Amino acid sequence: MTYREITPGEQLKPYVKCYFIFESDSSVELNDTVFPAGNMEMIFNLGEGVWRTEVNGIFQDTPSVELWGQITQPTPVKSVGRQVMLGVKFLPHAPAFFLDEEVSLFNDKVVDLRDLMGAVVKELHARLLEAPSLRSRIELLEGFLVHCMSMKRKKAEKLRMIGEIMKDMRSNSFADTIENTANRYNVTPRYLQKLFVQYTGMTPKLFSKINRFQLSLQLISRNESSFTAIAYDCGYADQSHFIRDFKSFTGTTPSSYSNTSLIPATP
Repeated sequence: MTYREITPGEQLKPYVKCYFIFESDSSVELNDTVFPAGNMEMIFNLGEGVWRTEVNGIFQDTPSVELWGQITQPTPVKSVGRQVMLGVKFLPHAPAFFLDEEVSLFNDKVVDLRDLMGAVVKELHARLLEAPSLRSRIELLEGFLVHCMSMKRKKAEKLRMIGEIMKDMRSNSFADTIENTANRYNVTPRYLQKLFVQYTGMTPKLFSKINRFQLSLQLISRNESSFTAIAYDCGYADQSHFIRDFKSFTGTTPSSYSNTSLIPATP
């Protein structure tokens, strides 16, 4: 089983966090859980296997071309059979550049991208299946995304602003308020909230919470600090607040997650 990330070209770096390829030859069913990360994904199944996601307690097969909306809660997944999955991990503000629908409609869902974008995606999937190398597949993906962007130039200015605001929120103190952030960009908090939901599927508050959660995962994996120190380093008012948020995103407590994640894999 291998997972590899590929850096996008310069034209797409403001919109794409990375491309990724996941491959597995195992016939054994693999189980995992997807945590909120603030990124929507477009994934093309190029292998013979099947992915399944849990919906209301029942596992359902995902389509051959998946669009993952913003995940706001832990989502169990299963992998069955030989997998070759090629994906695009978007920066939080970018999916609106490629979709006509408001992105919040896809929160906590995996939908068939072919139903949304039609023949152009079906043709891309077919060409990706026939492409002889990973490099040629990435070139096909990049060409598709650049074409989509060229068709939606009217959104560019608002999306550029949202991207800058998100970068600002990541770099500033977690204690900074939405009001202060809105003031820095000469917009009202209400308008900022509207833009976030429309173009990212998240409120500014949820975006901030997911950022804190992702930072806490990194600090836990280092195993260098107490949970109290991690809570304060991530901007939580106290450890109980940290535990409550962590459990809402993972379904478990920080201590239980730490004990599981630090167990060496079986050879």
